[in-house]
Amino acid sequence: MISKLLFEATIDTLYMAFVSTLLAFIIGLGLAIILVITSINGLKPNRAIYNTLDIAVNTLRSFPFIILIIVLFPLTKFIVGTSIGTTAAIVPLTIGSAPFIARLIENAMNEVDSSIIEAALSYGATKTQIIFKVIFIEALPSIINAITLTLIVVIGFTAMAGAVGGGGLGDVAMRYGFQRFRPDIMTYTVIILIVMVQIIQSSGNFLYKITKK
Repeated sequence: MISKLLFEATIDTLYMAFVSTLLAFIIGLGLAIILVITSINGLKPNRAIYNTLDIAVNTLRSFPFIILIIVLFPLTKFIVGTSIGTTAAIVPLTIGSAPFIARLIENAMNEVDSSIIEAALSYGATKTQIIFKVIFIEALPSIINAITLTLIVVIGFTAMAGAVGGGGLGDVAMRYGFQRFRPDIMTYTVIILIVMVQIIQSSGNFLYKITKK
């Protein structure tokens, strides 16, 4: 009974974490590219666009996640049809982590040596080619680190989502471990989360080393 419960909760947690991180990466990558391009030293500086996105990203990042879940209940229900459950939790998880990963990717791209970009420009590369074939490739190891960090943070967020009906290990820890005074279940969920994070971090480090070479 307990093993089945924990197994299903682990699958739910992985589902929420990986899907929301993938969606957040797609959104965050788009935001990061626009921020890099429109910055004062970018390929096409635009102060209005940069400042607007910069404020939006900082504002969303400043929201405590538990509050963001509650604030997004109407939007979540509109998109998914319900405001509770594992699929519903993906909406606030994505919106909450997208600005975070956008800033990490932006920083990774800004760290690319400007001489490499200038060399690409001198060879007649287009802005699109510079973004995706020069900056993105050069920043890929750091972007992998950003994805790894985001995925780990999102796993922590899923635990909070579980506290308000999001499902997963957080929900099991709250309903069975805390409310039913089962410290053994609480301990199992913590151990599973620790193992999960260790595996993800090790995988991220491995991919980082491969791309760094």
